[in-house]
Amino acid sequence: MKLPDLAELLALRGTARSLSLQAGAQASRTLMLGSHHASHRGRGLEFEEVRPYVPGDDSRSIDWRVTARRGRLHTKLFREERERPVWLLVDLQPGLYFASRAQLKSAVAVRAAALLAWVSATAGDRIGAVLANGPETLCLPPRGREAGVLPIINGLLALQPRAPALPVPQNLNEALRLLIPLVHPGSLVLVLSDFAGLGAAPDAAWSSLAAHAECRLFWITDALEQNGLPPGRFRGGLPGRLWPLDGADIRARWLAVWKERDTRVRALGERLNLQITRLDTGKAVELSLQQALQPGRFAA
Repeated sequence: MKLPDLAELLALRGTARSLSLQAGAQASRTLMLGSHHASHRGRGLEFEEVRPYVPGDDSRSIDWRVTARRGRLHTKLFREERERPVWLLVDLQPGLYFASRAQLKSAVAVRAAALLAWVSATAGDRIGAVLANGPETLCLPPRGREAGVLPIINGLLALQPRAPALPVPQNLNEALRLLIPLVHPGSLVLVLSDFAGLGAAPDAAWSSLAAHAECRLFWITDALEQNGLPPGRFRGGLPGRLWPLDGADIRARWLAVWKERDTRVRALGERLNLQITRLDTGKAVELSLQQALQPGRFAA
């Protein structure tokens, strides 16, 4: 299967012009999983100045330190940030080098992350990323326009897995812990993963992230994971380490593993009121995101 390349990811800029991250929760409910709504905290507020209090000012904005120092009431003034920080958290651990359909799960992650980066930059938002593939982790602070997108694209191409290898279940958890201190209130966090290691990530980390930022999950799946092997004999594993598999014999255990992951992802979305969009290897990323992010069709 063809891995994404630079020319392909640059070309996604054209597709991004017709999409918007302001389209949202309704699309998530209709296309994907649950009936929960995403919580929207809007853009952050940036401190601007302190001035003398005037009647009508919000008493909650009184700066008591300046008031005590100067002997008269003073109020803090804030202005809305014109650019919203958008963070991509992209799980590129080796276990995503897998597919039974048109494209690898890792390729879905790379293509979707690049397209979402272009969508954010086109909207005038600053885009940053934490890209993680086992011990290789890249943290890119939010920047505007091409200056934000191009380093992310280069990082995605450099860190995407290029051969089968043992999964790294803790990859998502470690990336999440790195991201949390970097996210400011009012940010938007877009998480792309197959969530195979979700059970290893403590709820406290997800709760901390969702408490002060809008968070959306993009769940990368493959039909074989969900449906299991058909009856018959197969070989599975890693190159040089293949084992015989009987489709009928392992079907129950296979489906139980999928059911556990499905339950965990859904429960996380319900518990923290997160929007979840499912991206399947059998469907072009552009089509999946066009349905989820069409402006005008779904209100955020």
